[in-house]
Amino acid sequence: MPDISARYWVMVAALGITWGGTFMMVELALQGITPFWLAAGRIGFAALLLTAVWAGRGFRLFADRSNWPVVIFVGILSSTLPFILISWGLQHVNSGFAGVSMAAIPLMVLPLAHFFAAEPLTLRRLIGVIVGFAGVALLIGGQAFQTVNAAQEWAGRLACLGAAACYAISSISVRRLPDVDPVGLATVLLLIGSLGIIPAAWLVEGPPPEISSVTWLWLAILGLIPTAGANLLRVLVIRGAGPTFMSLTNYLVPVCAVLLGALILNEPLPGALLWSLGLILTGVALSQYGALRRLFGLT
Repeated sequence: MPDISARYWVMVAALGITWGGTFMMVELALQGITPFWLAAGRIGFAALLLTAVWAGRGFRLFADRSNWPVVIFVGILSSTLPFILISWGLQHVNSGFAGVSMAAIPLMVLPLAHFFAAEPLTLRRLIGVIVGFAGVALLIGGQAFQTVNAAQEWAGRLACLGAAACYAISSISVRRLPDVDPVGLATVLLLIGSLGIIPAAWLVEGPPPEISSVTWLWLAILGLIPTAGANLLRVLVIRGAGPTFMSLTNYLVPVCAVLLGALILNEPLPGALLWSLGLILTGVALSQYGALRRLFGLT
């Protein structure tokens, strides 16, 4: 089992806040650019930024070139494929179902981590993850499971769940890689994602549109913080604390999104927020009981 120190708890909290606040920035950016080109722009900007940092470190990655197929596989699963699946799926399902699908990632990670990442699946951990998932489902509300009467709604739901499975499998694969430079790995994954998403954007939406300086600013912010910075943190957390611990962010993101929306945009807080937060915190405590005891010196 990985030794989860205080810094990994800080990293996960930072990822929850960062990704939770991303929704507001994406809404603002979408006023001046189309969805696929927004994703292509932020991933491309992040890839260029991290490439510059990686160059300063001498383009270190790993010595054994036989690991490249796994890295390419992870790059496709961690950015290109899930974005395409979610973007297509959201045409046929409501956003609430997509949110619940992402909250299901820890449930998918648990058995994978048990068999492939040396993180035993215990009853307490399973109960904790289920309780946390229930908290997110309560926060999103019953509309997540309401039908939109679309002809391909079933396929849209499968696409969202497929995207969640991509994230789960990519987390396990990152954990299983040999000794690797985290900056180099995060950079390569974004470069692979760019090679996939840019042609997809061109195919779906045509040539890149002309955008204003304000939209360029939002693209730069999205590329710098929730894409480049957050993906580097994601690699560090998975490599150091494991994919199961990293999956906790899928509980924190919707809570942070709701709280930031209320604080910054004056959006109303859902009545189930406190109950939802209680369930999520209980789930985290159960699933990470041993790590919390070590963190506070109780073992």
